[in-house]
Amino acid sequence: MNESIARIVWGRVGHTRFRPIVHRFKTRAFYLQLPLRSMEQQAQRGELTAKGAGRLWAVDKSALLSVWSKDHGDGRPLLKWAENQLQVAGIHDSDGEIWLTTFPRVLGYAFKPVSFWFCERGNGSLAAVIVEVNNTFQGRHVYVLKPDQGYANGQTLHAVKAFYVSPFFEIKGRYAFRFFRSLNPGGQDLARIDYSSEPQADSRSVAISSSELDLTTYLSGRSRPLNGFTALLAWLSFPAFSLKVIVQIHWHALQLWLKGCRLVPRT
Repeated sequence: MNESIARIVWGRVGHTRFRPIVHRFKTRAFYLQLPLRSMEQQAQRGELTAKGAGRLWAVDKSALLSVWSKDHGDGRPLLKWAENQLQVAGIHDSDGEIWLTTFPRVLGYAFKPVSFWFCERGNGSLAAVIVEVNNTFQGRHVYVLKPDQGYANGQTLHAVKAFYVSPFFEIKGRYAFRFFRSLNPGGQDLARIDYSSEPQADSRSVAISSSELDLTTYLSGRSRPLNGFTALLAWLSFPAFSLKVIVQIHWHALQLWLKGCRLVPRT
């Protein structure tokens, strides 16, 4: 496995509800892509870059932008938790890089609606995707997606919904995930999640048709190497980014309620 470098992605977050009413928003955003196994190898060699760039970005240390193990999984070190999830899911061929794609803490504050862990084989092919979902009620759920051996960039992966996320949707239906990943910094990346509250009629079909679609959301952007300069630039561009995320979630929830969407209680 060739060692990889951490990246920062500037782009947009988009969210569209189609049923029971139409409601759209999109906003500028940024997120990080951390190559956990490469960073672990750097740490074993005693390289300072393994933990970030001092006070500008860091892993498990205070900085302008930071990623903490305690914000993911069960709190154990990021790589160890991901490897355990793969083992529990019976996935034993992910011997390549593990990329954590996530929103960082900004000045110590974060809310992470979703994080993706792209788990590769030694040849760079995708062995699994760990999807870690958080709601605003401090709940967390993990979906482990296992692609076919012949997986191609952009192929649809799916999961049955098993977690309360939005107060306007019940815990039923299914998700369809599509990921377009760039191999090198500077490329375009996309993570898209489609949701349908209807059960899957045909077990051979993983796509969600437009007539079945309740919701689609996406993260999209272009990556650059993550270093002290790009971390500082991101903070200057989005000084209150984490607070902005949680405020926007509640603001759009209020708009949906005012438009007449029925609240679904947690059970």
